[in-house]
Amino acid sequence: MKKRIALAGIYHESNTFSSIPTVWENFADGHIFRGEEIFSRYAKAHHEIAGFIDGMAAEDVEIVPLFFADAVPSGEIRKEVIQRLVEELLAAISTALPFDGIYCVAHGAAASEEIRDVDGYWLQELRKLVGPSIPMVVSLDPHANVSPLMASVSNAMVSYATNPHLDQWKTGNRCADLMKQLVLHGKHLKQELIQLPASLSLEQQETAVEPCVSLYQKIADCLKQDAILSHSIILGFPYADVEEMGTSLILVSEADFDTTAIKKEVLSIFESYYPRFTGKRLLIEEVLEKETCYPKPVLLLDMGDNVGAGALGDSSYLLQALENKGLSKGIIVLYQPGLVNSLSKAPLNSWQQIDLTDASTQGKPYSLTVNVLAIQDGKFSEKTPKHGGQTSYDMGKVVLVETKAGNYIVFSSLRVPPFSSQQLRIFDLELESLHWIIAKGVNAPIAAYQDICPVYLKIQTPGESNADATQFTYKHRRKPMLPFESLTA
Repeated sequence: MKKRIALAGIYHESNTFSSIPTVWENFADGHIFRGEEIFSRYAKAHHEIAGFIDGMAAEDVEIVPLFFADAVPSGEIRKEVIQRLVEELLAAISTALPFDGIYCVAHGAAASEEIRDVDGYWLQELRKLVGPSIPMVVSLDPHANVSPLMASVSNAMVSYATNPHLDQWKTGNRCADLMKQLVLHGKHLKQELIQLPASLSLEQQETAVEPCVSLYQKIADCLKQDAILSHSIILGFPYADVEEMGTSLILVSEADFDTTAIKKEVLSIFESYYPRFTGKRLLIEEVLEKETCYPKPVLLLDMGDNVGAGALGDSSYLLQALENKGLSKGIIVLYQPGLVNSLSKAPLNSWQQIDLTDASTQGKPYSLTVNVLAIQDGKFSEKTPKHGGQTSYDMGKVVLVETKAGNYIVFSSLRVPPFSSQQLRIFDLELESLHWIIAKGVNAPIAAYQDICPVYLKIQTPGESNADATQFTYKHRRKPMLPFESLTA
C-alpha cells in the first residue's frame, strides 16, 4: 500500500518595521493554492515544492497536495489573517487524514501582531492535530529566524544553501531524501538548533563571496560525517523584531550520534567570523563621483527599499541621485498605483508633471516631468531558475515613462520583487545599452541581472530595510547580540 505524504504550507517574510500590514488580500489575490492547484502552479517550477515532488516520484508514495499560501514580503500579518490561514490549513489536513508524513513548506520569518513566531505556531498546531509520531519535514528560506519551537515540533528542517536562492528545487529534493529516511526506512533522527548571539548583516549574506563562501565551506568540512544527514546555515532576517531573530545552524543527525564535540567546533568557526558579519556601507555619492570608472550597465542595489525584505518599493532616492548629477540611461521600477491610475489616462507621448516619494525626506515630494511611453499589462514569466523559484509574475497595470534627463521609470500597481530581468524586458528595451539599472533588493537581483550587468553595487539607502539594523528599535530580540551589543567572554 502506498505511503501518503501531505503537502501544505504558509510562506511569508514579515518585516515588523514595515508600514504595510499584511492583510488577507495579499494572500487571497492569486497566492493561495488548494489541492491540485499546487501541482499546477509548482510542479514544473524551480521551487522547493517541485524538488520534493520529483524526489518522491520513483517511490511507492502518494503526495497529497492540500493547502499552500504565500505573499510578497511586507509588514506584520494581521492577527485574523494568520488565524484564518492556519484554520484552513488544519481543516485541509484533518479532512484528508491519515498520513504517513507531512511536507511543510515554510519561510521561517513570518510574524503577526500578537503571534511573533508564526511559523512555530502553525507547525505546533499541525503537530497537535496529527500527533507525535507522524514525520514532519520542513523546508525553509535561509532568511528565516528559526525558533526552538519550530525545531521541537518538526523532525527535520532544511533551508536553501544559496543566496541568491538558486537551489530551491534542490532543497525540496533534500527534504524528499529525509522524508524517505523517516517514512520508508524507519530511521530515527535528531534535530538540533544552534542559535548564535549575532545577526549577519544583509549585504554580507551573498553566499558566492566572502565572508559566506569560506564560512559555508568550513562548516561543511566540519560536518562531513555519515551520521550527519543534513545541516543548514540560517542567515537570519534582521527586520523582524522577534526573540528568535539572528543567525543559526540546524543540524540533523542520526538519533544516537553524539554531536557535542562537533557543536563546539561549529561555534568556534562562527565566532571567528563575527568581525566580518557587518560590511562596509557604500553611499551613492561615492559611486557617482567615479561613475566613469564602471563598465556599464551598473546594477545599483537599493538596500533600504528592498521589496524582497518587506519594504514598499516606492522610493526615488537613487533615481534622484542620477537626475541631480545629470546622468541618463537609468531605469527603476517604482510601486506607485496612484500614478499608474492617473498616467494611464494620459495620451501616449505626452509630457506630464508628477510627484515622487523619497525615503530620506519623510514623504516630501520630488517633482519630475515625464513622457508617457507605454501603458500595458505587467504580467511576465521567467523560464530559468532565479531567486524565488517562481515562473509567473504580475505587476498589475504598468506605465513606462522617460524623464527629461533620459532616465526610464516603470510604475507598477502591484508590488513585485526584482527577481527577474523579464520585469523590464516586457517593454522591449535594450537593457544592455543602459548605464544604470536600479533594483529594489540586495542579493536576489544579482541572479536576475548577472548576464547583463558586469558590475553590481550594494548601496546604503534609507528605508524600511535599511542595511544598518542598529537604526531600528527592537523590543523582543535576544541580548546581547552583535551588532547591537558587544559580546563578552
